[in-house]
Amino acid sequence: MQKGVFLFLMVLLNTMSWAQRTVLSGFNDSSAAEELRNEKSFDSFISRENIGAAIRDLSSIPHNLGSAGSKEVADKIEKKFRDYGFDVRKDVYQVLFPEPKVSILEMISPQPYHALLKEPALKEDGTSGQKDQLPTYNAWSADGNVTAELVYVNYGLSADYEELARRGIEVKGKIVIARYGQSWRGIKPKVAYEHGAVGCLIYARPRPLGGKAVAILVTR
Repeated sequence: MQKGVFLFLMVLLNTMSWAQRTVLSGFNDSSAAEELRNEKSFDSFISRENIGAAIRDLSSIPHNLGSAGSKEVADKIEKKFRDYGFDVRKDVYQVLFPEPKVSILEMISPQPYHALLKEPALKEDGTSGQKDQLPTYNAWSADGNVTAELVYVNYGLSADYEELARRGIEVKGKIVIARYGQSWRGIKPKVAYEHGAVGCLIYARPRPLGGKAVAILVTR
């Protein structure tokens, strides 16, 4: 009995001693301590205010891929790193990036409605209402002209389609409209396609939908 208690105490003490040691992957005890000192020193130079100012500065203009704003942001970042004493090199790549030329969304029944497809400017957000912003669209989606009945699918997840099926609601050949959230937005049109929908709209307003509608969606 005493031997068992002695062994148990030895295991417990060894476990406590191990828990008190700092274990960093790729470091031994001495190098781990030095690394933690370096990280603590590095953290002391980090300022939330500076980070916030940098984010506001970099997001002050639209800077989608290939735009003049994109180059301006790259030049700013390059200058910052040079000021910090880093050697910096910029590389230029030729890539494919789709931008819509025409994008129209209209409801034609039960009453006509033409969507602006543009967020209203907010006085609280200086970046809203900026010029040269890309329009609302889903990159890499196919061009097309689609007219179909509109079906509300909640968040547009697989479970939502299962619930619709239990209620006898069919989405095949329809345009579905889904609320933003609960999953990555790219999942929503994918799941809609898998259930036979011909179009997918995503909205961020929490207002509930009601009634029956027909929509035309054109992106080319």
